Amino acid sequence: MSSHRPRRSVLYMPASNARAIEKAKGLACDVVILDLEDAVAPEAKAEARAQAVAAVQAGGFGQREVVIRCNALSTPWGEEDLKAAARAGPDAVVVPKIQGPADIAAYDAALAAAPAKTELWAMIETCPAVFALEPIAAMAQASRLRAFCLGLNDLAKEMNCRQTPGREPFLAVLTLAVAAGRIYGLTLLDSVFNGIDDLEGLEAACRQGADFGFDGKTIIHPSHIEACNRVFGPDPGEVEWARAVIAAFNVPENGGKGALRVEGRLAERLHLAQAEALVARAEAITAREAVR
Repeated sequence: MSSHRPRRSVLYMPASNARAIEKAKGLACDVVILDLEDAVAPEAKAEARAQAVAAVQAGGFGQREVVIRCNALSTPWGEEDLKAAARAGPDAVVVPKIQGPADIAAYDAALAAAPAKTELWAMIETCPAVFALEPIAAMAQASRLRAFCLGLNDLAKEMNCRQTPGREPFLAVLTLAVAAGRIYGLTLLDSVFNGIDDLEGLEAACRQGADFGFDGKTIIHPSHIEACNRVFGPDPGEVEWARAVIAAFNVPENGGKGALRVEGRLAERLHLAQAEALVARAEAITAREAVR
């Protein structure tokens, strides 16, 4: 279900800050999330909602996807946020504090009037969600759900755990979120890194997320874009090998073979599918950056 559309760097921008929204149009991120939730004070919620809608409708973001993060339906602002987002028709709507499949159904219903292109992205940031990852992901079969966004700050608060540099308290959550998402073809987006000026720590977190199988990372500052794009982008050497695998299996005499030796490495049919996906993703990134 997931496409090859690059989502390496997914930047939260407070929708209450018009200058930040305008600046985002020139940044190298793949996705801009106009945030109505955590980044916006209660007294600024209505203005932020109006500015997010206006920004989506005005466009000008080039190849970047534009997404709105709404407040939860349980808040005083959630219902109006979702109505406004449905009218605006962004590429996706991020919804917070998911507890289980019933929440996805409720948010999907609230977006019934949105264009077909508008996806639903779910924040995984509560303890109940951790124990319902597969049922939540399965809602992709009957709803707009297309992505998981990990929210470890909120989860750490609920768990009363420490956010260690290696994220040890969350390793099981990261693994299970990726595994559940992959069953149903979801895009998997790793949680934000809180150290704005700690670029070395950011790099390590990006590499860990990529190792776990995430497609990209949500971020809170433009200075984090470069590392995300680089680490979550395909390695040039791996792309070269992938092209060699595809070429080898396309040789007529190899048509019936299940495994080949390609440049000293074993390549099975499963590696062919991975190679084709990797090359498609690399080409999508190249195409996007050519017209950014």
